[in-house]
Amino acid sequence: MRISVSSDMDEPVARSLVGELRGRGHEVLVHGALRPGDDTQWASCSEAAAREVADGTADQAVVCCWTGTGASIAANKVPGVRAALCTDAYTADGARRWNDANVLALSLRLTSEALLKEILDAWFAAEASEDADDRENVARIGRLDLGRPAP
Repeated sequence: MRISVSSDMDEPVARSLVGELRGRGHEVLVHGALRPGDDTQWASCSEAAAREVADGTADQAVVCCWTGTGASIAANKVPGVRAALCTDAYTADGARRWNDANVLALSLRLTSEALLKEILDAWFAAEASEDADDRENVARIGRLDLGRPAP
């Protein structure tokens, strides 16, 4: 899988994230502080990673900033992106399962290396729900991306 990763700071957990993803066999595209000369503003590098998901250059993305909040907000402004700020494995599982999230947002401050592995395990193990209500909610988000009112 090709995964786009962004971080506004070159923190140990961001470097561990890239190494962990590569160790799991993923191709990693880096943005922000992880790529010399790149724009390190959280809004800019999170948008860059999210756009790669939206345009199909990447299958998924992981966006990081100090709290994870700004990165998730910026990513969610890109149509077609469903970014979820996850601080634990249960939330990561639910984000993939019920929200069909395609972008994981992480806090550089709160995420330890052990927690990072647990979150990634849950994220990659979960599959999008086929439940009709869950699919309708995801479809509604897609309509919101297009500026269409709910039916």
